[in-house]
Amino acid sequence: MIIYPTLELYNGKVVSLTRGRLEEPVIWHVDPIETVKKFAADGASWLHVTDINALAGDGDNNELLEQIIRAAGIPVQLGGGFRSRDGVMRWIDKGAGRVVIGTMAAHDPDAVKELAKYYPDQIVLAVDIFDGSVMTEGWRTRSAFVPETYVAAFEEAPLAGIIVTDIDADIEDTDGSLGVISGLAKQTRHNVIARGTVRTADDVARLKYIPNIEGTLIGRALLSKDIDLKEALEIAAAEGEPIAEFQ
Repeated sequence: MIIYPTLELYNGKVVSLTRGRLEEPVIWHVDPIETVKKFAADGASWLHVTDINALAGDGDNNELLEQIIRAAGIPVQLGGGFRSRDGVMRWIDKGAGRVVIGTMAAHDPDAVKELAKYYPDQIVLAVDIFDGSVMTEGWRTRSAFVPETYVAAFEEAPLAGIIVTDIDADIEDTDGSLGVISGLAKQTRHNVIARGTVRTADDVARLKYIPNIEGTLIGRALLSKDIDLKEALEIAAAEGEPIAEFQ
């Protein structure tokens, strides 16, 4: 299982958001460049970065993102505000290892499928779920799609994976969140990357044994030092044991 150390950038700073609320960001007083270098030095094989400004449509962190891509030394999976083919292609040309697409997939699925064919294994689909529906526009808009049919529509596209977030799960309700994510993972051939489920090292161990979970994004727990990245990587790399079922 791949651990994706995660940074969310807002106005050039590293932040954490609770359920996507920009009104209450937690600001981490860390240097983003030095932080990604440390993630790589600790053994991470991928980095995930979300541009919150681009997602919210009130600016971008383009210069900082380019610096991160150059400095990381490992591939960068980039998300936040991708709503056109040109934007996706531009960032792949700038060196992003993967681009994460959410809202654009709901509005123009054919364009996303074409991008996946043109950039096989570099396009990641974001599926953000709230109360049984797929959410778009940075979790602000409820779409008409249910997760199962939404994911099925992209089944034949050569995606690099699907990031699944259960927005509705209570922040302490890990079992509930794993239930939604594991249920969706059973219904797709694509590798699933879980988001928002890991707060302790034990959560990494639990997640590892759910079928078809390829990886997990960990942000806040690393920045708050609730999880040590080296320990999480060791757990993720350990030999497998019998698979647990989550309903």
